[in-house]
Amino acid sequence: MQLTVLDWVVIAAYFLFNIAIGLYYKSRASANISEFFLSGRNVPWWLAGTSMVATTFAADTPLAVTGMVAKNGIAGNWLWWCFVAGGMMTVFFYARLWRRSGVMTDIEFSEIRYSGKPAAALRGFRALYLGIPINCVVLGWVNLAMVKILVLILGVTRDQALWLVLGLIAFTALISTLSGLWGVLVTDLFQFVIKMGMVIVLAVAAVHAVGGIGVMRAKLLALDAARQAQNGGHGSVLSFVPDLNSAWMPLITFFVYVSINWWATWYPGAEPGGGGYIAQRMFSAKDEKNSLLATLFFNIMHYGVRPWPWILVALASLILFPNLSDPESGYVKVMIDYLPPYLRGLMVAAFAAAYMSTIATQLNWGASYVVNDFYKRFLKRKASDRHYVVASQVTTVMLTIVSVLVTREMTSISGAWKLVILTGAGTGLVLMLRWYWWRINAWSEISAMICAAAVSIWLQKGIGFDSDDPRGFAMIIIITVSITTAVWLITTFLTQPEATETLVSFYRKTRPSLAGWRPVAALAPDVKPNRDGWFNVLDWLSGCLLIYGFLFGTGKLLLHEWLPGAILLALGILGGALIYWDLNRRGWSRVVE
Repeated sequence: MQLTVLDWVVIAAYFLFNIAIGLYYKSRASANISEFFLSGRNVPWWLAGTSMVATTFAADTPLAVTGMVAKNGIAGNWLWWCFVAGGMMTVFFYARLWRRSGVMTDIEFSEIRYSGKPAAALRGFRALYLGIPINCVVLGWVNLAMVKILVLILGVTRDQALWLVLGLIAFTALISTLSGLWGVLVTDLFQFVIKMGMVIVLAVAAVHAVGGIGVMRAKLLALDAARQAQNGGHGSVLSFVPDLNSAWMPLITFFVYVSINWWATWYPGAEPGGGGYIAQRMFSAKDEKNSLLATLFFNIMHYGVRPWPWILVALASLILFPNLSDPESGYVKVMIDYLPPYLRGLMVAAFAAAYMSTIATQLNWGASYVVNDFYKRFLKRKASDRHYVVASQVTTVMLTIVSVLVTREMTSISGAWKLVILTGAGTGLVLMLRWYWWRINAWSEISAMICAAAVSIWLQKGIGFDSDDPRGFAMIIIITVSITTAVWLITTFLTQPEATETLVSFYRKTRPSLAGWRPVAALAPDVKPNRDGWFNVLDWLSGCLLIYGFLFGTGKLLLHEWLPGAILLALGILGGALIYWDLNRRGWSRVVE
C-alpha cells in the first residue's frame, strides 16, 4: 500500500499526541503506585468503560472476526458471543463487590478472602503465573497479529515487521512507564475514537465496493448455493445461529459454548466474575456506581455495538477476495484496495491505536501483578512509594522484552488462544462462588488450578483428544470442568474453613449476599444484609436480552431485514428499561453505599 507524505504526517501526529499525553500525566503517575496502577481510584465510568472496550479491540480482533466469518459465516462469532452471560453477571453480581474490596489487583484479593500460608502462596503463584507467562502469551499473539498486518500494509518481510513491532511496543512501554494508568486510560479514549471511526468508514467503503447491501446479500446467497453444491456444507453465511449439523459447530460443541464456557473457563477480558484488566478498571472507578456503569457500558459496546463494522468488511471480503489461503488477511486487503487513498494514514494510525491500547493495558496490568503481589508482598515490603513506581517501570520494560521473545517463537494465534482457554477450564466456578459461599478456602482455588491444567494436558497428550476438532474441544472442556469441579469441592470439604476473623472481616468489607454467608453474618449483626439477589438475577437476564437484542437487531437492520430487526431492537430496549427501572427502584444511594 502506497503511503503519501500526508499519510506519514498523520501517523507522526498520532504518535506525538500519545507522547504528549504520557508527559502530561507523568507527575501524577509518579506520586505513588495507587496513582500508577489505579489512577487514584478517581476514574469516571465513561472513561473506565471506554478503556475496557479499547483494550479488547486489539489489532488482531478485526482479522480474527474476518477469519471466523470466512470459515463459518456470521454465526462463527459465537466463539466469543457466548461470553455475554458471563459479562453481564460480572456487571450485576461482582462489579460493586470488587470496588468495595479496596484491593489494588484481583490477585491481592486472595489475602483478604483467605488467610495464612496457603493464601500467601496462592497470591504469589498467581501473580507470577498470570503476570509473566500468561500475560506474555497474550502480548505475543497481539504482536503476531500486528506483524501480519505490517507485512500486508508495508510489503516488508516478517523479520522486518517484527523489528517494527519491537519499535511500537517500546514506544507503548515508554508511554505506560511515564504515565501509568492515567496515561493508558486517556490514550485509550483517544485511540478508541480513531479506530472505531475508521473501522466504520472502512465498512461503508467495503459495502460500497460490492454494490451495496442488496447486491452483497444476493452474492452471498449465491456463494451459499455454490458451497452447498460443492461440498454439501450446512448453513448460510448470513445466518446468525450456527447449523448444529455442521462440522465446525455440532450440537455438543454449541452446548459447551452457550452453557459451560462462559462460567467455567478463565480467559483474559472475560474472566468469570471479573478479573485482570477488567477488575483493574473497576478498582480505579470513583465508586461502586461508576464501577457498575463502566462494566455495563463495556459489555454493551463490546458485544452489542462494535462487531458489525468488522462483520460487514468480512462479508465483503468473501466477495472481493474469494478463496484466500489466509482468510484473515481479507480485512487488510479490503483496506488496501478500497479505502479512499486520503484516509490510509488515518487507517494505519487506527491499527496502531488498536495495537497500542491493548499492549499498554497488558503491560500496566502485568506489572501490577509482579510488583504489588510479588515484589512488594514477598521481597521488599517497606520501601518508599517512589521505589515501587520505579520497580513498576522496570517490570514494564522486562515484560516488553519477554513478549517480543515469545512472539519470535509463536506461529499460531488460535493455538495460543486455545492454550489459555483449556488450561483455565474448570476454574471459573470457584472464582465466582468464592464471593458467595463462605466455605470456599484457599485450597479450593489451588486444587482447581492444578487439576484444570493437569487434566486438560492429560486429555490432549495422554488420551489424544484434539483441541482443533470441535467435538474434541467440547469433550476436553466437559471432562476437565467435571473433574476439576469435583476435585475442588472434595478439597473444600476435606480442609478447614478460613479463619473466622478473616471471614468476618471480608464480610464486613464487601457485604456479599446473605444466602451463602449466614454463619458468618450471624457474627456481624451490625452489617446490613444484602438481599438484592433476585433483583440481580432480573438485571442479569435483562442485560443478556439487552445485548443480544441490540446485537442481532442491529445486524438484521443492516441486512435490510426490517421487521425482525425492529422486533429484536425492541426486545433489547425492553431489557435496558428493566435494568433502568430496577437500579432506580433501589436508588443510586443504595448502589453506591
